Amino acid sequence: MDFEERLAKAVERGQHLGHQQAAQREREALTEEELRRLHAKYRLPLTDRIEACLKRLPDHFPGFRFSTVMNDHGWGAVVRRDDVGPARSTFFSRLEMVIRPFSSSHVLELSAKGTIRNKEVYNRQQFQRLTEVDPETFANMIDLWVLEYAELYAAKG
Repeated sequence: MDFEERLAKAVERGQHLGHQQAAQREREALTEEELRRLHAKYRLPLTDRIEACLKRLPDHFPGFRFSTVMNDHGWGAVVRRDDVGPARSTFFSRLEMVIRPFSSSHVLELSAKGTIRNKEVYNRQQFQRLTEVDPETFANMIDLWVLEYAELYAAKG
């Protein structure tokens, strides 16, 4: 077999291997619908976690009102409180945490915004690709952000 025949066979083997690898990638790639299901799979328990954590804040800080959030910004919960200060000035405090809706970026995103006495104390996001999500990391982040808000509110309230 001369060099030209060996070269042709090498090219043929390479093309065959390339087709096999592409086919494997296609089998492994998640479809859009599978990614939507994966997002819902993570969203449901994390939303329950948000609700469970935020429901506890009014036990420690009377006056906060709890409500669930289900809108175009996401799913989660919010606690809020309005206070009257000196000279009839009003102050509001609130903590909202949501899991953002499914998007074309294919990430799971947790968003939190905390305000104490009319001042924003934090506005945070945590996100990971849907194919790489660690639910425990998100659950710990929810706990951490609620605990941090409680500590900040207790110090300023």
